[in-house]
Amino acid sequence: MMKHTIITIGRQFGSGGHEVGNRLAERLDIPLYDHNLIRMAAQELRISSEDATQVDETILGRFLTAYIVSTGNYTAFMSGDESGEPLSDLVFNRQSAIIRKLAEKGPGIFVGRCADYILKENPDRVAVFLGDYSNCINTFIYAYKDDRIRRIMKLYELNEKQAADKIKKTDRERKLYYEARTGREWGGIESNSMMFNTSLLGIDGAVDALEAIYRKWDAGRDVES
Repeated sequence: MMKHTIITIGRQFGSGGHEVGNRLAERLDIPLYDHNLIRMAAQELRISSEDATQVDETILGRFLTAYIVSTGNYTAFMSGDESGEPLSDLVFNRQSAIIRKLAEKGPGIFVGRCADYILKENPDRVAVFLGDYSNCINTFIYAYKDDRIRRIMKLYELNEKQAADKIKKTDRERKLYYEARTGREWGGIESNSMMFNTSLLGIDGAVDALEAIYRKWDAGRDVES
């Protein structure tokens, strides 16, 4: 049985999910895995980080089959290896293997990338609703739309309409990606043991709660062992 705890964070765009993960990682002194997972997958696949980023948390590569008319080459979404497997599938599969490997090595926080689903088959993981300890604390961060818009306006220097459009597009892509890969509802209770509204709790409030939960669960695992 593993002697460490993993946190996975799903998030609405603009809810502050990445910031929650980053602050929590600093407090707990454990690694944060987010965009660095893309770079790891790209390196192992020997492709550019830019190409890997294009298919990160999107399912476009599974459905686009057209050639670029001007060049006759497949788009970056479709170009995989000689097997013809879409790049999005190659990146997802490689990223999944990396997530499992990192989770086996030690504690960490995984943001997005279907990590909750990828780690569900870990033999050390048990159903949360049974009230037993699990090595995975699966969370989802969300916030009210107005707060998310204000956050994205500030982060990306956008006007209100641009921010709202970016939120709508990004959330749609994340939802389609997650549900296509997992067969579960994005942000649903089936996938998450707890959910945090940063409009009500604030970023620090969500971090405080998760820190307390992590330390309690980690202590409980020590007692069991």
